[in-house]
Amino acid sequence: MVDWERKLLSSGERKRLRATALSTSEIMTILICFHQSHYRHFKGFYLEHAQKHLREEFPGLLSYTRFVALMPSVLMPMAAYLYTRCRGENTGVGFIDSTRLAVCGNKRISRHKVFADSAQRGKTSMGWFFGFKLHLVVNDRGDILAFQITPGNVDDREPVPQLMHRLSGKFFGDKGYVSQKLFELLFDDGVQLITNIKKNMKNKLMPLTDKLLLRKRSIIETINDQLKNISQIEHTRHRSPTNFWLNLFAGLIAYTRQPKKPSIQPPNYFHASLLGV
Repeated sequence: MVDWERKLLSSGERKRLRATALSTSEIMTILICFHQSHYRHFKGFYLEHAQKHLREEFPGLLSYTRFVALMPSVLMPMAAYLYTRCRGENTGVGFIDSTRLAVCGNKRISRHKVFADSAQRGKTSMGWFFGFKLHLVVNDRGDILAFQITPGNVDDREPVPQLMHRLSGKFFGDKGYVSQKLFELLFDDGVQLITNIKKNMKNKLMPLTDKLLLRKRSIIETINDQLKNISQIEHTRHRSPTNFWLNLFAGLIAYTRQPKKPSIQPPNYFHASLLGV
């Protein structure tokens, strides 16, 4: 039994803890490897790739059914590992955005049961959905600084103060983050939230460097696209909340381990361009 299991709260009932041929770290590694592969389904990855090509790396590889039964046991270690991975350097320039995590098709909302008590209907620029939102903050190098999961009906501005509580510098977002009250709250903590203005707002003067960086906001949209289409953090086949969290955590970890992430020119580039260097 590992140390973290000894510290878990218990109801007092005796539970059988069977020894397994795979360690916690090995189970986590296999789950993360799936999100780094090109397979769209974990079952196909495990049966066609892991069991055929990873026997040397994992001598104690289990049957697919047994492995799936063990997956929930690594949820807390996976969450702890993700926390250590999402601590990128605060470079003073960052981007913030949210993306939807639908858990079922809109036609099946009334029949959906797995997340009936936690997911909510929300709306993005892509239309209505039923599920959650991933709120993400990244730096100019594509490293994740902070993230938060909320029900789909939560306003994008609501989790921002908590996301920014240990950060400083300039952060760029879309029009969904426009709020004078939020701007002043963050500014007092050393964070300047910069967004485009809405059509019914008066135009405001903005430094050219901020305008240039605001145009680079697509970096976080590219990251969201990679998280969904490469790391596969979103799908509508979850059969339990635990599987949803495991899939999300492993996908985010897989992204943080990418050798090359979406990034922009260092901030000095923009200052130099203004000086004609």
